[in-house]
Amino acid sequence: MSQPITCFKAYDIRGELNKQLSEEVAYRIGRAFAEELKAKTVVVGGDVRLTSTPLKLALSAGLIDGGAKVYDLGDTGTEEIYFATKHLGVDGGIEVTASHNPINYNGMKLVKAGSVPISGDTGLNAIKALAETYSDEAVASRLAFYCNDASIDAEAFFNGHSHIDIAKLKASGAYEEKDCLTDYAHHVVSYIDTANLTPLKIVANAGNGAAGKALDAIEALFAETGVPVEFIKVHHQPDGTFPNGIPNPLLPENRADTAKAVIAHNADFGIAWDGDFDRCFLFDAKGEFIEGYYIVGLLAQAFIDKEDKAKIIYDPRVFWNTEDIVKTSGGTPVKSKTGHAFIKERMRKEDAVYGGEMSAHHYFRDFAYCDSGMIPWLLVAELLCTKQTSLADMVAARIEAFPSSGEINSVLKDADAALARVKAKYETDAEVIDDTDGIGYEFAEWRFNLRKSNTEPVIRLNVESRGNIPLMEEKTQELITLIRSE
Repeated sequence: MSQPITCFKAYDIRGELNKQLSEEVAYRIGRAFAEELKAKTVVVGGDVRLTSTPLKLALSAGLIDGGAKVYDLGDTGTEEIYFATKHLGVDGGIEVTASHNPINYNGMKLVKAGSVPISGDTGLNAIKALAETYSDEAVASRLAFYCNDASIDAEAFFNGHSHIDIAKLKASGAYEEKDCLTDYAHHVVSYIDTANLTPLKIVANAGNGAAGKALDAIEALFAETGVPVEFIKVHHQPDGTFPNGIPNPLLPENRADTAKAVIAHNADFGIAWDGDFDRCFLFDAKGEFIEGYYIVGLLAQAFIDKEDKAKIIYDPRVFWNTEDIVKTSGGTPVKSKTGHAFIKERMRKEDAVYGGEMSAHHYFRDFAYCDSGMIPWLLVAELLCTKQTSLADMVAARIEAFPSSGEINSVLKDADAALARVKAKYETDAEVIDDTDGIGYEFAEWRFNLRKSNTEPVIRLNVESRGNIPLMEEKTQELITLIRSE
């Protein structure tokens, strides 16, 4: 290539459409994936963005030319690819998704056999290097071979029109459309005993993303066995134009529709997902958003209840609540660096039953150590029924015991200088210094973690205390002022 491919990131592929990521780049990635991994079988899927299908088909053409047979699962969430990769015993899986990024972006998440993640130092850089070696002429020739309409322009691409002719993919004998949705639904529901579920009303906001179809499959299983759960569906129909905005419930401004529906329907709790539903976010019966940190503690408790001395993985941003629950319940807490590749690697090493991040990523040993946005709410529903309590009551005591600031982001010109200022002020008096990820300083009654983003010019702060909200708030403001004093 005359120019390097710039959409490869530390853990995945993500880029601006027709500038960093195009059908031509997708073809290169598919071919390099198959050749580098020597993959003979690969599952692919895509979220509901209009550009996901054209990119997926070009990716499939590259995979076929690289020597792989492609199983196309259609519109999927990322975790459906994780599930199918292991369930079907194939050599790899690729989800085309930009998750919560703007509409003019897209990307890919890649795994190898067994749904082992592929990141920069475990194959992603090698795939990039190989993808850049194919000549422009050779790539153009192969795309022309699979092409059904050379006149498709950029606007048509953004509206979901593909150059690739599916009939030509099928004619190769190496492309097959496959459905794993029912098998997937059975698997995620197996994490609970549905006999424990008493009548529940749940608001479910798919954000017009990929979660709606998966929820329908779960609802169908519930109906078959008489599980008394009623779903109030919000923004349920998949729509790649995202008429209600890009689904990202991590942003406070994107939570109102879920909260209002919970209150209006007198629901027991609410769920909202991001675009590829690998994260789920929960709301209590009053429509209040529950920080992901406290859900980690709930799920840790759920697994320790099912498995004595279970190992639980957690990230170092905020963890006093999680550690307290795990230790008190007889489990083993294990700290890991933040990020899905690190969490999954540590879970495999420890054979941990569950891992959780405050960012609402939840990982499960029996889900190929991968993250799921469907399993968490199922476990929470079971907890509410077996303990005969509300979500608010379950987390209230934990929030009071270990109040936290939530993650506070600052865009800075010089993040390293900010870290140096913080170290100079706090390091001498810190009782514990933790460099697992960024800098973590602990004091008798409070602690904080400060880390640079791997993907953005941002520095991220988290503060927590032992049952002292005013102290947590005071130290949070103190740190923000220092960090932003450029």
